[in-house]
Amino acid sequence: MMFLDQAKIHLKSGWGGDGCVSFRREKFVEYGGPNGGDGGKGGDIVFEAVPGLNTLIDFRYTQHFRAERGKGGMGSDRHGANASTLVIPVPVGTQILADDEERTLLADMTEPGQKVTLLRGGDGGKGNAHYKSSTNRAPRQFQKGFPGQEMSVWLRLKLLADVGLVGLPNAGKSSFLNAVTNARAKVGAYAFTTLKPQLGVVSHRGREFVMADIPGLIEGAADGAGIGDRFLGHVERCRLLLHLVDAGGESPTAGYDIVRGELEAYGADLEDKPEIVVLSKSDTADGRRISAVSRAIERRTGEKPLVASAMTGDGMAKVLDAIFERLFPADTGNGDKKGDKDGWSPL
Repeated sequence: MMFLDQAKIHLKSGWGGDGCVSFRREKFVEYGGPNGGDGGKGGDIVFEAVPGLNTLIDFRYTQHFRAERGKGGMGSDRHGANASTLVIPVPVGTQILADDEERTLLADMTEPGQKVTLLRGGDGGKGNAHYKSSTNRAPRQFQKGFPGQEMSVWLRLKLLADVGLVGLPNAGKSSFLNAVTNARAKVGAYAFTTLKPQLGVVSHRGREFVMADIPGLIEGAADGAGIGDRFLGHVERCRLLLHLVDAGGESPTAGYDIVRGELEAYGADLEDKPEIVVLSKSDTADGRRISAVSRAIERRTGEKPLVASAMTGDGMAKVLDAIFERLFPADTGNGDKKGDKDGWSPL
């Protein structure tokens, strides 16, 4: 399925139904009074967060949503039927933004089943029965239905995940995600292999958590370079950042500094999120280089980075254990650690 994390749509709630002009016409009732009923209410437009959706691709092909109009009133004081509510399903994590310069946040759909009434349908008009008075016994007045509301909005999806993978392009994030989940992210020996965010579910020590891999960040990402500002939005809601640094890369420490700088520049408290640094692709570097890079990273963070290789499995269990301890501190020390190598079994 194609991934789309931003879409603009146009909404229009339903008009109310018109009131009715009607009079009693019964045998032996010489002067039947007015009995026109009221019109029905127009349909509301409601957004609902639905689990199981993880893309806004449907809104690429359908951009206009219009609720039904309420039914008109009828004789014998019968009111018109209210129009049905138009429910628009969106993925959990979708933000609804006004189509203005500030992109004002109107609603944040963060819980499965959450519903938000964005536009209210117009009220129905009054029938002529409402206009009867001591001086006007046969009114022919009625009220038109009230118009619905209309507006354009932007939908922006921010994935909900427990762990967000960050790092420079080609840092091994997709390989790591594929190794610990059932995701099948594209892997290649070139930068920007990943062009869209990927989600996977990790099962470790009897618990599950969701991991998100976003495309690699480059310098200036927070300002939109490589549409990095949109990619960074997908880790805003993550509880923990897993920062992968290519141990065999050209300038690992400079790469680490670039990514940290972009997190700080983006804001939204990304720089304050808990972070685990991992020297990835350890199979591509010798022990001396790994030790040197590890010391340099430790001087920046105050903590010794973990070392792992998704290709060979070395160090993977330690990384998952470190994630587990951050996400589930109450469960630390429990669980089964049996597996290949250092306690990790590839999927």
